[in-house]
Amino acid sequence: MLRAHSARAMSQSQAPQTPRAPAGAAPAAAASPEPPPFDLAAFRAELDRLDDALHDLLMRRFALVERMAGSGTKGNGPALRPGREAQILRRLLARHAGPMPAAALVRLWREILAASTALQGPFSVAVFAPSAGSGHARLAREHFGAATPIRTLPTPARALAAIAAGEASVAVLPAPEEEDTPEAAWWTKLDSPRIQVVARLPFFRPRFVEGDPEALVLSVVPADPTGRDRTLIRLEVEAGQSRARLSAALAAAGLAPRSLMLQRHDAATLALAEVEGYLAGDAAAAAQLESLPFARAQILGAYAVPETGE
Repeated sequence: MLRAHSARAMSQSQAPQTPRAPAGAAPAAAASPEPPPFDLAAFRAELDRLDDALHDLLMRRFALVERMAGSGTKGNGPALRPGREAQILRRLLARHAGPMPAAALVRLWREILAASTALQGPFSVAVFAPSAGSGHARLAREHFGAATPIRTLPTPARALAAIAAGEASVAVLPAPEEEDTPEAAWWTKLDSPRIQVVARLPFFRPRFVEGDPEALVLSVVPADPTGRDRTLIRLEVEAGQSRARLSAALAAAGLAPRSLMLQRHDAATLALAEVEGYLAGDAAAAAQLESLPFARAQILGAYAVPETGE
């Protein structure tokens, strides 16, 4: 009995001892299970189903556009409605969420809108592009779509003449700059209200970068209001009038300018004022312009305020 007891005691003393956790220590976490293998085939099948659903919706959308075009609902109105397009894009941007970049969303819908416009009748663009790599030609292509006929012309006057003659639906010209030469300042010679500004490009950009090209779209059909617009007004003013005096006169008429630039044109001094809001060529707008203490005040058009954001 003593020998057996000693043997048991010896075997117990030689057995490895399990270390005890310190008092108050948290219990050890269980090992994480291995993630299930990624099913690439199922993933691709789901993408295919989504693509088919998107395609179905696009076909329905274009069938509706075709039906509207054939119904005569719009009468002889223009196929291009830049204000309506701006409202669509603003609504989509406001509801957008998730990892898809907003710029990609706008680019996708610009193609949809351009194809919808083409479905309603012939549509083409004349753009002033002094060189093949002109940024304004790129803006026109991005805005009006890959399939839209775009014709580049060597001068702003040629582009304006193309829409006046019905050879193009719209013209795309550089946005006016204070430093423009008299030849480049196309707005001083614009035949308004026959031709008017209807949009500003780009309509959307992730962020403002100084020096990036900007352009205005002109048409023989006036812009349609969007609820957040700006109007361009050309003023014929006395030589030597200060910018501050011009701004004060506009503000007194309820037309405080966001920007104001001056150009000498022949014997006259012309100013281009950009003001908030949509001024139509109606009696109320005419009365507002007539109250200005200038030799002449004329609306050159309006455009939807562009959007920015990531």
